[in-house]
Amino acid sequence: MKRILIGVALTFAIALVGAYLLIQSGLVPANADAQPGRLETWMASTSLNATLLRNAPKGPNPVALTDQNLLDGVKLFAQNCAVCHGSAQGAASPSPLAKGLYQKPPQFATDGVEDDPEGVSFWKIKHGIRLTGMPSFGYSLRDQQIWTIALFLKHMDKLPPDAEQTWQQVRNWPLDTLPNAAPMPEQPAQSKQ
Repeated sequence: MKRILIGVALTFAIALVGAYLLIQSGLVPANADAQPGRLETWMASTSLNATLLRNAPKGPNPVALTDQNLLDGVKLFAQNCAVCHGSAQGAASPSPLAKGLYQKPPQFATDGVEDDPEGVSFWKIKHGIRLTGMPSFGYSLRDQQIWTIALFLKHMDKLPPDAEQTWQQVRNWPLDTLPNAAPMPEQPAQSKQ
């Protein structure tokens, strides 16, 4: 029995040293434009799901479902979220910033979150998601504002006319919303060396 335990401990130690050497070698990509590995994807999603199950609010949204609150939610989303999570055009037109992020932020008009409990959306917005581009808005938005965005996300596929019209006008890239803004200059072609 003692030999088995020593063998298990030795195998574990060799695996840890091997993992450390692999990470130190630079062979595990850290760049945002690389495809994640299965282990990385599994670890991140498992950790997030367990955290949400444990910590996301379970009760009802304290912000009432009214036309005005949905309209306010659209406006808050436009100001704080659209640059990463898109406009009503969804995956057809992600912003340049969203294209450069890893992990790719879901474009909510296409990859909706209407089936998520509002407490889950609240938690993600308030606390952010580690090792992604999702920041914590708990420092910049009040809880009432975060719940209002969660309300919009829950009902974004069935908005009343005023909120729907506003949603259709949301732009996901700040330069699109500036009047008389000069277009960005084209990037020069990079020469191959």
